[in-house]
Amino acid sequence: MKPEIDYISINKNSWNKKTPHHLVSDFYDVPAFVEGKNSLKDIELTLLGDIKGKSILHLQCHFGQDSISLSRLGAHVTGVDLSDESIKAAKELAKNCNASCEFICCNIYELEQYIDKKFDIVFTSYGTIGWLPDLQKWANIIANCLQPNGQFIFVEFHPVVWMFDEQFEKISYPYLNSGPIAETYTGTYADKSADLTQEYVMWNHGIGEVLSSLINANLKITSFEEFDYSPYNCFNKTNEFEKGKYRISTLENRIPMVYALSASKNK
Repeated sequence: MKPEIDYISINKNSWNKKTPHHLVSDFYDVPAFVEGKNSLKDIELTLLGDIKGKSILHLQCHFGQDSISLSRLGAHVTGVDLSDESIKAAKELAKNCNASCEFICCNIYELEQYIDKKFDIVFTSYGTIGWLPDLQKWANIIANCLQPNGQFIFVEFHPVVWMFDEQFEKISYPYLNSGPIAETYTGTYADKSADLTQEYVMWNHGIGEVLSSLINANLKITSFEEFDYSPYNCFNKTNEFEKGKYRISTLENRIPMVYALSASKNK
C-alpha cells in the first residue's frame, strides 16, 4: 500500500512560496488594486448580483483581492485560506485598502472549528477545488455555513482543461477523479518565469462529482453555465480574442474552459 500523501503540508508550502511572487506580479497588479481596481470578473459578478449588506464567506481566498473587492461592493466578508503567508498578505492588503474584511488561516475541512456563524453567501472561484480530495466533505461544509435560503456562488476552471498537458498538446490526465496527482512545477501561473520550483498535490473533479456533492448536501442547483474562454491569462499558448477573454490558440473555441453555478440551501 502506498503511504498517504501529506497534501496539506505540501500545498501549504507551495502557496507560501508562491505568494511573494504573486504580490509583485503584473498578473495581480497590486498597485492598481490598491487604487481601487476590482478584481472580480463579469461571470461571478453576474451571479452575485447586488451584495450590499450581505454576509459572504470566501473560501480559498489567496491573498484577499476578491475578498476585498466583495467588501468594496458593500458585503461583510470573511476570507479563508490554507496559506499563512497569503493570509498575512491579505490582512496587510485590506489595511492598505481600508477594507474591513476578516481573514482566517485554516484548512477548510477544519473550518467549523474557526467559524460558528452562518452566511448569506458562500463564494469560491477559479482554481480552488483541485486542491481538495473530498468534494462531499467540501459541499457539506458549504451547506453548514449557509443560512436557510443562502446562496452558494461558484466559478471554476473546467475539468476538461485539466486533462491536457501544460502545453495543450495531448491528453495527459483523466477527466474523472482517479486519486491524487503529485507533481513538481517551475514558475507560477502568475509569473511563468519566476525562480520558483515547488511540489504540489491536486485532484481532478468532473462536473458530475461537483453537482452530485452539492445535491447530496441538500443544496439546490439554481443555475449552471459553461464558457469557452478563461477571463484569466493563466495558461500556456493563449490568445486574447476579446478584451479580457482568453482561449488556447490551438484549440480556439472547441473546449469549455470555465463553468459557473449557483445553488441555494433548502430550508
